[in-house]
Amino acid sequence: MSRVAAIDCGTNSIRLLIADVSNDSSVGNFRELYRTMEIVRLGQGVDKNKSFDPAAIERTLKATASFSEEIARRGVTAIRFCATSATRDAENRALFIDGVREILGIEPEVISGDEEARLSFAGAISDMHPSDAPFLVIDIGGGSTEFVYGEKEVSFAKSVNIGCVRMSERHFASAPATRASVDAAIADIDSAIAEAARVVPIKQARTLIAVAGTATTVAAAALDLAEYDRYAIHLSRISAEKTSEVSKLFLSMTRDEIASLGYMHPGRVDVIAAGALVLDRIMKATGATEFVASERDILDGMAWSIAAPRNN
Repeated sequence: MSRVAAIDCGTNSIRLLIADVSNDSSVGNFRELYRTMEIVRLGQGVDKNKSFDPAAIERTLKATASFSEEIARRGVTAIRFCATSATRDAENRALFIDGVREILGIEPEVISGDEEARLSFAGAISDMHPSDAPFLVIDIGGGSTEFVYGEKEVSFAKSVNIGCVRMSERHFASAPATRASVDAAIADIDSAIAEAARVVPIKQARTLIAVAGTATTVAAAALDLAEYDRYAIHLSRISAEKTSEVSKLFLSMTRDEIASLGYMHPGRVDVIAAGALVLDRIMKATGATEFVASERDILDGMAWSIAAPRNN
């Protein structure tokens, strides 16, 4: 068993998982020790400006330094740091990458959409039964959304730029959302879904799994939870009708009303309406009657990848 740390740095959040993992991918050889998240909004303004805001870099490096202290305390022997959509898009990414390297003493990776998809898929299906295959894994991030199809391994994957932060910055300047802004967002989202569908057979899966904060927050709303409970959310099945209902609810609410919800993370208040709309449009496009909400995602796939050799 190896004690590993996986850090996923996305457009909206940075997350840490510390686990004891062996290179045998059976359930008994993965023991989660610590998991945490901070909303840092690294991708603030990247869709428009194609560069990181210095304040966003500062917030993210501060969180990285905090993670570094936790990693040292827990005796981690190997670390993998993966940066995704916003870092791929930012022309001044070297400033951020250099800062991470200085804090952690490792080379951070700016991974491709395909690698992001592979890691998310590995994490998402780890608690699913093989009879539920083939799977379509949907990972709605801050900057991009990954569509990944396969059984035990990825067969098709496509990353498109319709993350919750990107859609919020493009379309939702106010809350509640106006009809015109919703219509414009739907056109943008549906175009990206169609782009993904040219590569990924999105209507052929037996099971649709949705991972990451947008999907799990929609699940919390659908389950009417008083507060966020990852154990109640994990592997819950949320109907397409309920998903649409939650999306319409978030779009109709003010930011203060959204912030008052007990299960809502403060860092998702201004982006959850856009994220839920993305999920709702995906459900409509795929024809899926439900999605499985999974708390296992790219972080879990990264942790496995440290213990098991990767084919690059």
